[in-house]
Amino acid sequence: MNNEDIRGIKQLLSEPRRIAIIPHRSPDGDAMGSTLGLWHYLIGLGHQPFVIAPNEFPDFLAWLPGSERVIIYEKDKEAGTKLLRAAEIVFTLDFNALHRTGEMEHVLAALKVPFVMIDHHQKPDGYAEYRYSDTAFGSTCEMLYNFIGMMGDETRIDTKIATCIYTGIVTDSGSFRYPSTTSATHHIVADLISKGIDNSEIHTLLFDNNSFDRLQLIGCALQNMKVFPEYKTAYITLSQKELDQHHYVKGDTEGIVNYGLTIKGIIFAAIFIEHKDENIIKISFRSQGDFDVNQFARDHFNGGGHINAAGGKSNQSLKETILKFETIIKGL
Repeated sequence: MNNEDIRGIKQLLSEPRRIAIIPHRSPDGDAMGSTLGLWHYLIGLGHQPFVIAPNEFPDFLAWLPGSERVIIYEKDKEAGTKLLRAAEIVFTLDFNALHRTGEMEHVLAALKVPFVMIDHHQKPDGYAEYRYSDTAFGSTCEMLYNFIGMMGDETRIDTKIATCIYTGIVTDSGSFRYPSTTSATHHIVADLISKGIDNSEIHTLLFDNNSFDRLQLIGCALQNMKVFPEYKTAYITLSQKELDQHHYVKGDTEGIVNYGLTIKGIIFAAIFIEHKDENIIKISFRSQGDFDVNQFARDHFNGGGHINAAGGKSNQSLKETILKFETIIKGL
């Protein structure tokens, strides 16, 4: 973000405004951490911000400070649309294309107010007047920390904001395992800890609060895993029947795809999850090294993301989708 953009945003925020803050559909830790962190920051500046998420976020994020104030568009589209149309500024965080907001897309696209994008994904669309877009960052929350600094407000990062930012950094970095974790990331985390966050408790809330049903679902997923050593690939499937048998709730499949990468010699992992209510197969891809799953998802499964972490979807059946995937990897 250049100096002209920074001056422009400072001018936008120079007096109290009604500000919409939007995460992507099916928001994860980085999306909710960044939007709620920004929400707390803007409240501190005297604005009237609101976070409006396209749909529900996982239960394991419901402890985040301010999460109870998040408006879910799918629950009341009429009220949500009215709120969006009353906004004077729109911040979009952790996505860079309006279709990532699902049914909110057309409402957002029709708004005639300034948009500010803060995001770390590739190939951003051009809807935002102000864009802080950089794929070098491992999380949008790390960028939010820098954004607040660009506004000259480092001292406004209190424990609530720091907790939100830390949550996004730790989840999107794979607990600091991914290559996008830099020395700057650790310096930021050190500062967040100095603000009074309880990093140990945050880890517990995020990763150690499994239900028995979720553990059973993970066991089912691991039993379904198929490994192709000759192609350095492993994949997992979960059918709608299996989700139902284990009383699936949003967030239960988070992180399961990573188990494939724990196998010696595997550099490419995927999970295919059947969602019959949406008539779709949701797909997550992960990789190690320089295998670009972002490009793979874009080329074959109408998706995208990062070099080592991406998502996609298929409108074919689970069986047809798996056959397509196996055919592709055998041709790589």
